[in-house]
Amino acid sequence: MSEAHRQPAEGAAALPVLHVLYEDHHLLIVNKPAPLLTQAPPGVPSLEALVKAYIKVKYAKPAGVYLGIPHRLDRPVSGVVCFARNTKAAQRLHAQFSEHRVRKVYWALVEGTVTPAAGVWDDWLRKLPEQSRVEKAAEGEPGAKLALLEYRVVQRFPEFTHLELTPLTGRMHQLRVQSAWRGHPVLGDVQYGSTRTFGPPVTEARERVIALHARRLTIMHPFTKQELTVEAPVPAHWPSTVSS
Repeated sequence: MSEAHRQPAEGAAALPVLHVLYEDHHLLIVNKPAPLLTQAPPGVPSLEALVKAYIKVKYAKPAGVYLGIPHRLDRPVSGVVCFARNTKAAQRLHAQFSEHRVRKVYWALVEGTVTPAAGVWDDWLRKLPEQSRVEKAAEGEPGAKLALLEYRVVQRFPEFTHLELTPLTGRMHQLRVQSAWRGHPVLGDVQYGSTRTFGPPVTEARERVIALHARRLTIMHPFTKQELTVEAPVPAHWPSTVSS
């Protein structure tokens, strides 16, 4: 179920612009645009605020709206984000994410030619104190965590490669640094060495986007217990040669 939004009836409040991928009484799964923050303090634009406003208007909620947030995407990253609409759903989803029972698949456009065509990358990384950045580490060093990532080449282009990435661990900036450390930074990711611009022109650094997209998310529905897979199309600013 995907919708990108109908016009309200005359006299009704307009629904916020939101690309809904799946919706029921327990879940709301959307396609996050970049560079929107997933979550932010009051007054700062965020996907959380958009979703709360959407629920408030659509379901005529007179008071506050509960929203559980079991996972997030980095600001310059687009794609599937799942929200819980009640506390029981939130508890069950948090457990799935924390126990690594969720399957996440990303698409990335990275610099250069990636070889071989498939494999697993493993690295030790460490978050830098008080910084939104990670660095290489050695096994056993304080703060070092193992990062495991499956990759598969989807398509090769003259100057970049389209990869499908499946993280086996959930580390900060994992996909971005593991690609960059092998000489293949994500297009537009200047923080980790990309020399190529990507996306629409911007006036501020925080408005930059990168060629990383949360393509697919597979969870167990917290109430039906059925496997649920939701897929998000890539943004319009991605090359038209990349199949969506």
